[in-house]
Amino acid sequence: MRAFTYDRASSIEAAARSAASNRDAKFIAGGTNLLDLMKLEIETPTHLIDINGLGLDEIEVTADGGLRIGAMVRNTDLAAHETVRRDYPLLTRALLSGASGQLRNKATTSGNLLQRTRCPYFYDTNQPCNKRQPGSGCSAIGGFSRQHAVVGVSDACIATHPSDMAVAMRALDAVVETVNPDGSKRSIAMEDFHRLPGDTPDVETVLEQGEIITAVVLPPPIGGRQIYRKVRDRASYAFALVSVGAVIHPDGTGRVALGGVAHKPWRLAEAEAEMPEGATAVASLLFSGARPTEQNRFKLDLVERVLGAVILEARG
Repeated sequence: MRAFTYDRASSIEAAARSAASNRDAKFIAGGTNLLDLMKLEIETPTHLIDINGLGLDEIEVTADGGLRIGAMVRNTDLAAHETVRRDYPLLTRALLSGASGQLRNKATTSGNLLQRTRCPYFYDTNQPCNKRQPGSGCSAIGGFSRQHAVVGVSDACIATHPSDMAVAMRALDAVVETVNPDGSKRSIAMEDFHRLPGDTPDVETVLEQGEIITAVVLPPPIGGRQIYRKVRDRASYAFALVSVGAVIHPDGTGRVALGGVAHKPWRLAEAEAEMPEGATAVASLLFSGARPTEQNRFKLDLVERVLGAVILEARG
């Protein structure tokens, strides 16, 4: 690990200004992803800004009956929160399917959204990777790609986003609240927060330099049967081959977001319009324009089957 300087931010605005003035600075919260990447010299910040003491660890009901989740709320506390378990069970189930109890005790809401891909080529600094070193190439294309994306990919990157929580947040229409270095605030819909790879897979979100997440806001509860189903190579502590987060109402309408198939949580309104018609109709639209490899083509069928099982479970 390379040498770096460290300080504890005194305010949200001060943290944002500090990060804006140094492009090699990083915010640190739980550190469950960042510290690993620093040890491997994939992330090499020269300065760390500790944001743990900024009071962003509250969960509050909003004026319209939604929920504001502070950026520093730990995954364990969020999953166990009474209101989340009652009104947003999809979020609880997604959180509990991720990582381990020890990691959930440290991992934060904002850090979960910002965690980086687990593509093995990204983690191997001997291999070309456009996400780690822009312009170097993508070793996954033409390499071992069983775990990789099948839709929304580009010629520069086929990595997937690893977060389970983000899939639930996308299905629930969450909004990310931020503060900029000049003190201005911004609200970013989850559908716009993460970027597809395009020609710049190293740019993973729409956040500007120094912009800091302060909260994630959920709209009022939408009801329905909420299910999160994750398929992985082992029963625990593994990232998704595919995951399905769904909200299904008694009339058959609903929402569905996918994990493990794209550079961001994958959801399409036109596919959801076909929910009453069943999993095959929905999957065919979700994967319109898909570009699977021979090694991960099975994900197309796997999503359809998992979604079919979720729909049957929701209908009893």
